[in-house]
Amino acid sequence: MAVQKTQILNDTQVKQILKRIAYQVYENNFNEKELIIGGIDGNGFLVAQMLHEQLSAISKLKLSLIKISLNKKEPSEKNLILSDEKLILKDKNILLVDDVLNTGRTMIYALLPFIKAHSKKIHTMVLVDRDHKSFPVNADFIGTSLSTTLQEHVTVTIEKKKVNVYLS
Repeated sequence: MAVQKTQILNDTQVKQILKRIAYQVYENNFNEKELIIGGIDGNGFLVAQMLHEQLSAISKLKLSLIKISLNKKEPSEKNLILSDEKLILKDKNILLVDDVLNTGRTMIYALLPFIKAHSKKIHTMVLVDRDHKSFPVNADFIGTSLSTTLQEHVTVTIEKKKVNVYLS
């Protein structure tokens, strides 16, 4: 039997959400000189890139974009890699971005380098919050929240900068 997909967000809606979140992020950082946007490898990084573009268009903040790579199935501190290891994180404002927040495990591990570096302030942003937390992490900026069952799956597709969100 084929799995039925229901579209939750289309590309236009996602772009509008990212624009709104960009303004919220800027409002929370307008007194700052710099913001580091860290996207979790995969769709999280692609969403971070799109948010970076939106923020660049509306703010004069110095923005840095980094990719955070880790094994999402078996996250550990040992296999966590930042795309720019030389970037100074101490006393910097950080925005950690992922596409879907489910249990919070990936987000918790992705936060570790920023916590260890004594970053000034860390915020989190997700496109979709499923609210099935197993770890004590909440997103500060949320595109949409979905009440789902544990058997349902949220899929974010990004092809040629077109984003769609499905529930199956």
